[in-house]
Amino acid sequence: MRLLIVEDEKRLAASLAGGLRAEGFAVDVVHDGLEGLHRASEGCYDLVVLDIMLPGLNGYRVCARLRAAGNDVPILMLTAKDGEYDQAEGLDTGADDYLTKPFSYVVLLARIRALLRRRARQASPVLEVGALRIDTAARRVHREGEEVPLTAKEFEVLEQLATRPGEVVSKTEIIEHVWDFAYDGDPNIVEVYISALRRKLGPSTIGTVRGAGYRLVADV
Repeated sequence: MRLLIVEDEKRLAASLAGGLRAEGFAVDVVHDGLEGLHRASEGCYDLVVLDIMLPGLNGYRVCARLRAAGNDVPILMLTAKDGEYDQAEGLDTGADDYLTKPFSYVVLLARIRALLRRRARQASPVLEVGALRIDTAARRVHREGEEVPLTAKEFEVLEQLATRPGEVVSKTEIIEHVWDFAYDGDPNIVEVYISALRRKLGPSTIGTVRGAGYRLVADV
């Protein structure tokens, strides 16, 4: 799961990002509303943690513009305000949930997971591509009825390919979603996981499009 944090309190943003990465999320962080709107509009995020009091463009406006553009990414709003009218305004602009500072990290994490579960229920949690059956909720993979054990990162790479069967998914897209935007390690890490998936699922399961990326073959 890839999350975007839009928060101008840099120490708080860094703390939240560190905790969420430790939970296995890929996390990007920006510190102003305009950049947050741009990232949320252009990126492929599973959830946005959005502060209300932001420079450039406040959280209400960021949320309203995303919704007006048809972007339905789950949004959890954060604010130091605690009035019921502030909460109502946040929800009226299209936010999915609201959390007032100071808050417990445990509560934040629970709210994030609840929103992600809600989104998963709205979409089909099971992806079927040829002989593969990928249960995104249970994080289990079966090939021709037989379960194939995968590591967490192997599953996440496969999931990125399975959500776009037959399409080419670039190495950069996989890194940004499975790791995060700021990943500065060896980009060949993707090839390592693709090779592992081919060993477990079959060598013809994932095709390489030279210079472009990888494709999950629909007739595996």
